[in-house]
Formats: sequence, C-alpha cells, structure tokens
Amino acid sequence: MFRSLRAMVLAVLVPVLLMAPYLATAQEFVTRAGAAWVYDQTTDTILLSTNADDPMPPASMSKLMTLYMAFEAIADGRLLIDQELPVSQHAMDYGGSSMFLRAGERIKVEDLLRGVIVLSGNDASTVLAEGLSPDGTEAGFARMMTQRAQQMGMLNTTFTNANGWPSASHRMSMHDLGILANRLILDFPTFYPLFAEQEFLFDGRVPSNTQNRNPILGLGIGADGLKTGHTQEAGYGLVGSAKQGDRRIIFVITGLDTAQARRDEAERVVNWAFRQFIQRKATAAGTHVAEADVWMGEAATVGLNLSEDLSLLLPILNSDALTAEAVYESPIEAPIVAGQTLGELVITREGLPEVRVPLVAETDVPRGGFSTRLRTAAMVLLERFGPDAADGA
Repeated sequence: MFRSLRAMVLAVLVPVLLMAPYLATAQEFVTRAGAAWVYDQTTDTILLSTNADDPMPPASMSKLMTLYMAFEAIADGRLLIDQELPVSQHAMDYGGSSMFLRAGERIKVEDLLRGVIVLSGNDASTVLAEGLSPDGTEAGFARMMTQRAQQMGMLNTTFTNANGWPSASHRMSMHDLGILANRLILDFPTFYPLFAEQEFLFDGRVPSNTQNRNPILGLGIGADGLKTGHTQEAGYGLVGSAKQGDRRIIFVITGLDTAQARRDEAERVVNWAFRQFIQRKATAAGTHVAEADVWMGEAATVGLNLSEDLSLLLPILNSDALTAEAVYESPIEAPIVAGQTLGELVITREGLPEVRVPLVAETDVPRGGFSTRLRTAAMVLLERFGPDAADGA
C-alpha cells in the first residue's frame, strides 16, 4: 500500500528554467595541482574534487588546525588574547619559517597568532601548542588536534606536530583542509580578518620575513585567506578563500612544483569558480510543490511545500539537464501536522551534486473518524478483490 513516489515538479523552478538558453555545463576544469578541492560556501556546492580524500603531507597548511584550537580556547576563556606564553627551547629549535623567538622569553598570544598566520612561524605554532597541551608538550597537543579533527568530520587527518614539520604520519586530505577552512570562516568571524593581513612587523627582528605568503592577497579578486604550505615532499600548496559579491568560495590545492605555479593555479581556480557559475534564486520557502495522498485522514490529500528558500548555483552557458522531483512515501498516514517533514525535493544539475530540500506539510490533517475508516476499508477491499468485495462490505 505504501510506496516511494517520485513526481516530476519542474514547474516550481520556473524562474530558473526560463533562463535555460543561458545555462549550461560549466567549461570543464582540469587542475594542474596534484590534489584539489573547490567549494562554493554560499550554496554549499562542491565544484571540484580531485584526489581530495587522499591523505597527503599538508606542510604548513596544517597550522590552520593549531589556529582553530587557539581560537576555540580564546572563545571559551581558556586562553587570553593578551596573555604571554613562554618560548621553550624546543620551539626555538625549529628551523624553516620563523618568528625568530628566543627560549625563555614570553610572547603575547595576539602576536603568536599573527606570527602563525602572516609569518608562518613554526616556533610560534609550537609555543601555542605547548601552552594548550594537557601535558605541556607539542606531541600531547598533536594528539588533541587529531581527536578534535575527527570530531569535526576530518576523517583523513592525523597530526604528529603543530606546524606541519615533515613526518611520515602527519597527513591531511585536501577535503579535510577545506572542512577546516570553512569552520574557521563560519565559527570565528572576529578572528578571520587576520588572514587578510599582508604584513606583520612584530618587533622588528624579522625584517626580511614580514610579508604574508598568500600569493593572491591584493590581486583584486576578493582573496582574503587562508594559508600556504610547502615542503619538498608536499610541493607547494594553498588553502584559500575569496569573496565576490554575495558568493564565497573556498579552495585547497597542493602538489605544485613552484611558488609561481601555486600563485597561477590559485588565481585560475578563483576565476573559474566565479566566472563559470552563477547563483540564482529559484523559489521561496512555502512554495507548493506537490500534492500527496493521505491514508486514514480527514482530508484525502495534503500539500507539500518547500521548507526553505531555494537558491541554486548553475553553470553559465546552456543546459537542459536541470530536473526536479518530489520524493515521498505515498500515501502518508494521518495524523499530519503543518510543517512536518514528509519528503524532499531532489534537484539534479549537469556536473554538480544533487540538491535536496525538505518538503513539509502545508496544513494539518487530523486522523479521520469512523466514516473515514469505513471508507478506507472499502477502498482496500476494492483494490485487492474488485467491485464484488466492496459490495459485500
């Protein structure tokens, strides 16, 4: 009696379908990176995924996790922005990108954060890690990082240090880095502007290393974060984000051969994501989508309405490959309450993931009384045994 029903409901997308002559599959994008992940945050749409779930050496891009945990600690009062943390010999001994911190001195958390974001300081990351670690060690903090990453859905991530120093077990996928970037932007809007700072002078001890290494800041393409990375094993990588108009994209690339190749590919990704796709409002919350049969209710049917405004990201040239279906169990058993989720609208687009929007009951439908049950019983007999059975009832 009860069955899954899929009903074509393209009429609800009329505002979008009227643009059909102008919509199409976006120009195919083949990245030059060894792995990449590109995401439209505004419409929750993955635009590109190339080897994105493979665990890889993340280099300094993994410092984003140290920053996330430091921001969390500040937000809940475990760490103060003007608090001074001690520099250990272990932190000072790190080579590579550095704030040139000296063992025994104490550095404000605010300076350490900028030291990680702008200067990519391995020493600054380690000072934060040791300050937040349950046992005061970087290794203890790395275990915390891994556990927190798992809680956040970063399932292809394992940390052995706080700064991305080469280690056989220190791995992240590009998808995981994208999840982390998205959370940084959404969870910490007060701190996120730090990623757009192009210079940090500290106290003048690093005159040759004051510039942010993000190569696309200041190019006029809306770039405002997040973090570069480079080791011999990893190649050149970047976790980036850019905002143009009402749209924001997040992207992760890695495995480029040179810093110039990283800069060029990052700009290429941003231009493709914004120029080959367009955001359109399709229809509003409360729009009537379909009519579903009701089982044992005072009314024979109930309207199915969109639960939320529907905005779609679409490729820009031309396509007739946009389809929409209302999917629900039929008939729906009473009682039904207005606003109750009863199914979903499933929209498919050429070359992009499905969009699923809940469908909710338009009105209340109380359970029927004796006459309703009698009528329903007669209908069941009629369906199973034909007119003679119904007459006998």
